[in-house]
Amino acid sequence: MHFLSEELNHYIEQHSQKEPELLQQLHRETYQKILQPRMLSGHFQGRVLSMLAKLIGPKNILEIGTYTGYSALCLAEGMQTNGVLHTIDKNEELVDFQRKYFNHSSWGSQIHQHLGDALDLIPNLEENFDLVFIDADKQNYPNYFELILPKMNSGGIILSDNVLWSGKVIETLKKGDVDTEALLHYNKLLNKDPRVETVLLPIRDGLTVTRVL
Repeated sequence: MHFLSEELNHYIEQHSQKEPELLQQLHRETYQKILQPRMLSGHFQGRVLSMLAKLIGPKNILEIGTYTGYSALCLAEGMQTNGVLHTIDKNEELVDFQRKYFNHSSWGSQIHQHLGDALDLIPNLEENFDLVFIDADKQNYPNYFELILPKMNSGGIILSDNVLWSGKVIETLKKGDVDTEALLHYNKLLNKDPRVETVLLPIRDGLTVTRVL
């Protein structure tokens, strides 16, 4: 489902901050060499992530779902000088690809890659976080939320991607569609949980901004 026309999307990109050259290169190489390049955040959403990170000014960032590293680099743009970004992914084949671009950025030494299951890795992270970006397997969104909430600083922000799920969240739920079912539960959870306040933005495939009270 396309929420905006191609012409409007083009206009929005043309009237938003320019995509940095390093991210342009990362975008091109992802589409040339990596499977499912649609998973990339891309120009507009990347600038949204960058802007939010700059407004928040986080010291510690956690990303669940690295893919090729585009969103991590966008979030790092707003990180404090002495900040740290932890990013978790299961795909061993992408680790070197990610690291190449991280090392070409200004934040290479501050970005720590973690390979494995986020459900196992998150409890072992010692930091508390000011900003978390969730963009991984949809079935575990509610589980990720419960794991990271005790590790959030008061006033911290949780960003959740793909919460509109190509419009499936307003369609009749199909039997066996566990991803959509999990997102329906997750969206209700964020809206009702008294520990947070949430606004769902219709950006690309849906981006939720959740503030921890």
